[in-house]
Amino acid sequence: MGNWATPENIITISQKAEELGYNSVWVQERLLFPLNPKKPYPVTPDGSLPEGYKYVLDPIISLSYAAANTKNIRIGTSIINVVYHTPAVLAKQLATLDHISGGRLDFGVGLGWSEDEYEATNVEFKNRGDRIDEFLKCLIILWTEEEPEFNGTYYKVPRSIVNPKPLQKPYPVITIGGFSPRSFVRAVTLGNGYNGITLPFDEMEGVIDTLRKSADSHNRDFGELQIVCRSVPAILDESPGGEKTPLAGTPDKIKEDILRYDELGVSEIIFEFNFDPEMTVERMSDYMEMLAPS
Repeated sequence: MGNWATPENIITISQKAEELGYNSVWVQERLLFPLNPKKPYPVTPDGSLPEGYKYVLDPIISLSYAAANTKNIRIGTSIINVVYHTPAVLAKQLATLDHISGGRLDFGVGLGWSEDEYEATNVEFKNRGDRIDEFLKCLIILWTEEEPEFNGTYYKVPRSIVNPKPLQKPYPVITIGGFSPRSFVRAVTLGNGYNGITLPFDEMEGVIDTLRKSADSHNRDFGELQIVCRSVPAILDESPGGEKTPLAGTPDKIKEDILRYDELGVSEIIFEFNFDPEMTVERMSDYMEMLAPS
């Protein structure tokens, strides 16, 4: 994402991460940068879109390239807005990616927030919750049944042979994003966990408690779930302190915060340094070394 989203940098960053012992590298999906958005961006105070969204590489092709130039590091999506796609096509693409990567794919999915992207993909914004539920049910059938068939409201697949199946069995870990109560239910019933963002520790504890209760109410073992969170760490000369500024401060302070998230139940934290418009690959490489797993 951004002005350093290039083939050369995909290789540099993914190989550097593998060399330093990181568990995985991740990509996200953005289709376009609307000049007159239908709704403000929900993350920034003024509703403006990040400049990096003006140039975003395709996630599946990018991960294929990263996989071809690494050996062991896992590759993940955080997230693909699956309803922009069709289950049959995405099932084929991701199963192929899982094979060529040697079974290294982690699949983070979500609904997206951009009505403009929905319009561009000819998908209705309303009923998107029902649509993603049906999409995931169809996808899992395509990945697990020998002669899958699906007849839903939004998606239909005639009885067919659909290969290859994913290399990982029964299929790659699916983590699901969102903040609504229905999203948490979806994460434990149709997915293998949750894909979100890091929050202050007390708020993160609340999210995890909600997931735990949802798992209990749907007879799902909470211990089997993965919780993946995206974050933009701020490496500073001094740590600001306080419970409301996690992952900000000296590298040692950030590492302490990572351990605390681990104690809360977070499985993995994704560093998104590329949201800084002035970030360079060289500076990111330095940050990767500072925060490398010990």
